[in-house]
Amino acid sequence: MIPDFEVTILGNTSSIPVHGRNHTAQVVRFGQECLLIDCGEGTQIQMRRYKVKSSRITHIFISHLHGDHYLGLMGVLSSYNLSKRTKPLTIFGPKGLDEIITTQFRWSNTKLTYPLAFVETRPDGLNLLLDHPRFTVSSFPLTHRLPTTGFFIQEKEGFRSLIKEKLAEKKIPLAAIQSLRKGEDFTINGTTYSLEEYTHPHPPLRSYAFCSDTCYEPALARYLSEPTLLYHESTFMELDAARAAVTFHSTARQAAEIANLIKAKALILGHFSSRYVDLQPMLEEAQTVFPTAELSEEGQSYPV
Repeated sequence: MIPDFEVTILGNTSSIPVHGRNHTAQVVRFGQECLLIDCGEGTQIQMRRYKVKSSRITHIFISHLHGDHYLGLMGVLSSYNLSKRTKPLTIFGPKGLDEIITTQFRWSNTKLTYPLAFVETRPDGLNLLLDHPRFTVSSFPLTHRLPTTGFFIQEKEGFRSLIKEKLAEKKIPLAAIQSLRKGEDFTINGTTYSLEEYTHPHPPLRSYAFCSDTCYEPALARYLSEPTLLYHESTFMELDAARAAVTFHSTARQAAEIANLIKAKALILGHFSSRYVDLQPMLEEAQTVFPTAELSEEGQSYPV
């Protein structure tokens, strides 16, 4: 059984929550495992609105310390405490975030009901953060006004599916079956049971790349190669490219160019500036470069 791998958008605006759009936050679900990426203001409200099972979230990843990417975090953590959560939670984020969290809990005299761990991220290359049995999460540097990282989630090869007809033809040793499922040929008494003969090919491995706030940065190709799905900020349109450069953000066209550069299979755009009420022209701009580009839509889940 291939586990579901999808991204649910909870917020897709930039600095100001306007036009019915909320601050950056999204939940990545891999099977029964849920990860929260960024946690802008109102994230827990959005999780309830879109029926996200927040109790399943075991790891939170914060890209940087601009408020529209983390100011909802204390609300989420406090609600977990009020609901008597006991499941451990790990937060990955930039230097200083642990101090912010600790200070607020200290001054509110809050004693957590669950273990909370913090792992500091480094914007200095591709760094493995989480090695899960079914996937990995790595950080990579983005170019913004503060130390900022993106996150790359890569599926691991799971158990192979056996060809049932082959199993019915021959009596295969249990040890051979176990080896084949792990992706390894098995030899016993001069007889070899090969993957090619007894198992179905493993489907292509899937990956998701999250690029929160960054200017146009071709160097991303050093860290990302052919992601199944790319989320890339597109704060501005080309007519405001000068503003994008000054604020270290990207245009929709630039996001599409990055998608082409790293050979992404699919692209969704987000982190839209409040100056744009209608986002259709932004989408059309991106589609001149990457024809299948989509606008991220709050409440929508995108398969990886």
